[in-house]
Formats: sequence, structure tokens, C-alpha cells
Amino acid sequence: MPETAGLWFEEYGEAEAPALILSSGLGGAGGYWAPNVPALAEHFRVVTYDHRGTGRSDRTPRADESVEAMARDVVALMDALGIEAAHFIGHALGGAIGIETAITTGRIEKLVVVNGWRTLSPHTRRCFAARLALLHGAGVDAFLEAQPLFLYPPDWIASHDEHLKAELAHHRAVFPGVEAMVRRIAAVQAYRPDPEGLAALSSLLVIATRDDFLVPYVTALDLAGYVPHAKVDSFAWGGHACNVTDAPLFNRYVLDYLRS
Repeated sequence: MPETAGLWFEEYGEAEAPALILSSGLGGAGGYWAPNVPALAEHFRVVTYDHRGTGRSDRTPRADESVEAMARDVVALMDALGIEAAHFIGHALGGAIGIETAITTGRIEKLVVVNGWRTLSPHTRRCFAARLALLHGAGVDAFLEAQPLFLYPPDWIASHDEHLKAELAHHRAVFPGVEAMVRRIAAVQAYRPDPEGLAALSSLLVIATRDDFLVPYVTALDLAGYVPHAKVDSFAWGGHACNVTDAPLFNRYVLDYLRS
């Protein structure tokens, strides 16, 4: 079983290649990166993992659920795999984890934040409030059935309806539980990166999608403004999960950046 320190992980590519860690968003599952792993693994030792409390990782609740604790998990994973330094791609919450790891350890070389933020938008907080209301009022199935609305553009949802229906059983099986999801959303909303730490970052690519329903485009651009020499790449279309809806363009953006 590929597990260490309570974290389920998988590795792809050559062991001698530069390390690249991928960290997903609220759902926490490493499988989120399936559309991107083959292209990235041609050039990097790619490590995906399930966040603690999600997927196949340790489901034991911890008292200090926070982005800071999630960043410590990344460090523990790196130590266990003998990775001194790595590139890092994080989506939304995963981006916050990457930011915190980079600020506190200096062990992240090139950092990519996908539809992330420095300060959470009031719009995004309304979205989380609506999702929590669904979770508490209508249950897990309603929460999961509504999830694509926050991740994908309407036309993509319409053309992938059968695929999304088929995925529902899988998402139900790996759902971390109501209490764990509530704690993860609270951690997202509480995180505030250190401004001085952001200003000290030496490398950052911000990927922002103009039609992201969950995280407004300007929120991602705001993050880039706090990091000297940050690079911005944008999608005109693709929604919050642009690495899924337009994987070829996403892969090109990140490979151009990481290999530059």
C-alpha cells in the first residue's frame, strides 16, 4: 500500500526526475489530477496524495484542522519520500497548502496556484454557505450532486452529464464525512497567508479562469499582485476545474513554466 504518515500517495514518472507534488482542492483526492498526470510525468517525478481525512488517507479527525496542518502533512510526505525540494501545483485549497508550505519551509521551488486566492472573496464565502446549507439540510447526495455547478461551465456539464452521474457513486464512497467536510471548509475560510511571506516568494505562477463560478477571476489576480515577478496565465473558459475541462492548455501552461 503506498501510504506514509497516514497519507495515501501515488508516484508517476522517473524517480530521478525533478519532484512535482500535486495537491487538490476541497475534495482532497489525488485522483483529481488524472487528466494531467500523464503529460506531467513525462518530465517530472509526480507525486499525488489524498489529503488527510479524505479518500484513502487516514480518516481520523484531528483537533487542529487548518491549512497550516495540511502544509505540515506535505512536509511529512516529502521527508518520507526523501524529497528535499519540489515543484508544487495546488488547486484552490491545494494552492493555499502550497503557499503555506513555500512560505514556512523554503522547500518549494516553483509554485503553481490554480484558481486560488490571498483573501477569500465574499462571493466565494456565499458559495460555501450555500454548500454547507445543502450538506446540513439536504444531505451528502445533494451536496455531491450540486458540486459540478461550482466546478465546471454549464456547457461542459451538459455535455458530460452521463459521466458526472456515473462518478457520483465514487464521490459518495470517498466522501470524508459531514463533520470532516465542515472542518475543511472552515479551514479554507480561516486561512490568511503572511503578506511578508508572500512578498518573499521567488517563483509563482497563478492560473486564473475568467468564468470560474466559485473563485472570481480578480481574486486570483489579487494573489499575483502580492508576489514580485509572479506570472499569470488565464483561461477564457474552463470553470473552477480548468485543469479537467481543458487539460491540454493547462498542461502546456504548467510545463512551459516549470521547465523554463
